[in-house]
Amino acid sequence: MSEIKLEKLDDNRWLLPQTGSMRVPGIIYANDKIHDLLQHDESTKQVANVAHLPGIVNFSLAMPDIHWGYGFPIGGVAAFDMDGGIVSPGGVGYDINCGCRLMTTGLALDDIRGKIKDLTVALYQRIPTGVGSTGYVKLSGKDQKKVLEEGAKWAVRNGFGSLQDLETTEDGGCLSGADPEQVSARALERGKQQLGTLGSGNHFLEIEVVQDIFDEKAAGAFGLSKGQIVVMIHTGSRGLGYQICDDYLALMVKHQSETGIALPDRQLACNYLASQRGKNYLAAMACGANYAWANRQILMHLTQEVFEKSLSIAPRELGMRLVYDVCHNIAKIESFKINGVEKKLCVHRKGATRAYPAGHEAVPARYKSVGQPVLIPGDMGAGSYILVGQEKAMQETFGSACHGAGRVMSRTQAIKTSRGRSISRELADQGVLVMAGSKGTLGEEMPEAYKNLNDVVQVVHDAGIAKKVARLKSIACIKG
Repeated sequence: MSEIKLEKLDDNRWLLPQTGSMRVPGIIYANDKIHDLLQHDESTKQVANVAHLPGIVNFSLAMPDIHWGYGFPIGGVAAFDMDGGIVSPGGVGYDINCGCRLMTTGLALDDIRGKIKDLTVALYQRIPTGVGSTGYVKLSGKDQKKVLEEGAKWAVRNGFGSLQDLETTEDGGCLSGADPEQVSARALERGKQQLGTLGSGNHFLEIEVVQDIFDEKAAGAFGLSKGQIVVMIHTGSRGLGYQICDDYLALMVKHQSETGIALPDRQLACNYLASQRGKNYLAAMACGANYAWANRQILMHLTQEVFEKSLSIAPRELGMRLVYDVCHNIAKIESFKINGVEKKLCVHRKGATRAYPAGHEAVPARYKSVGQPVLIPGDMGAGSYILVGQEKAMQETFGSACHGAGRVMSRTQAIKTSRGRSISRELADQGVLVMAGSKGTLGEEMPEAYKNLNDVVQVVHDAGIAKKVARLKSIACIKG
């Protein structure tokens, strides 16, 4: 039970008052229902802990999908001044650039209704899933360094997709400043055979149907229409990203005393942005981010091949197109107005999605009139939401929104609760076909392990930081 008492600001925001050595207050986006859930874990304490870090600007923030994480809460957002601020691997997370990619098709549900099982089996057989899974893209040392430097651009140049895909990928699928020399040999080894793999845990590939449209203009710009078949891919940088985080956390913990920074939790190990170690981490993290973008780009290409072969249709008839690709776990240098002055900040988003508004220079040209697509996946039974970024996010949350439903059960608790049940049968009864490598994965990821996605999305919608565009219903899902 959390001992921290929050003060209600309005129907969707709670203030965590600045006390003790906190440098700023905290703000948690939550309605009354989500606030009540927060009383049963310590994630609010993590919001307070983040507020102790040097150079933090305005607030320590948390989205409504907040839950306990390593150091920072998952759902946490914090921005740090480039002069005197820090970077923390715990503020990015182990799965660097875990993110989502949404693709539309020219198909309607009736076009695949009798073929869903065959299509799902074909995807499961073609897309490598599970812990330690390996892809057919085997990288030489030279090629791997190119992937780390170029991200999705490398994938497109090597025949996986088109240049058009890069236009609708966050940062063009390549984060600048990547330096493979800052990545350990162990991380490189782990990444050599995992490009083009889905992984395990909450990562998935889902076939979904557009169930509801809330904003016709934005949906039209995104190419979404009711009854349309779309595909959502959720995965990240695999073992390479995990190892980068692990390496730098160990390094920063070991040398933390040298920084002179007093930490309320050693999991917040960090270095100043101006320090060499801080710069090295950002360069290595960018490599992990680029690997993740290349990974999702390749998975999209494999998915398109499976659809074409399984349905015996031509690319033009399938009409698969990338709507957007967003990252969830990242620290990026971005510009915001602070007290009327434009400043560069290092924005940590750990389990949070960038949500830029209409007109922002980083929004793809085709979406400039409406804003950036915000992709919010739910649990296997809940489907997903598509939102669009709003100007209020630039004023309140450093251009950020939630990234999913957010756990309410630990994986251990979920497995225990699901014992004796057939999660796959329960989902089939709801019209969702699921294929996974193990019953354990389905137990960990069962719907009850997560908050209600509708509640989470409604908070960011009502708070005005991202607006609902469409709701998608899952019809098939593959997992590791």
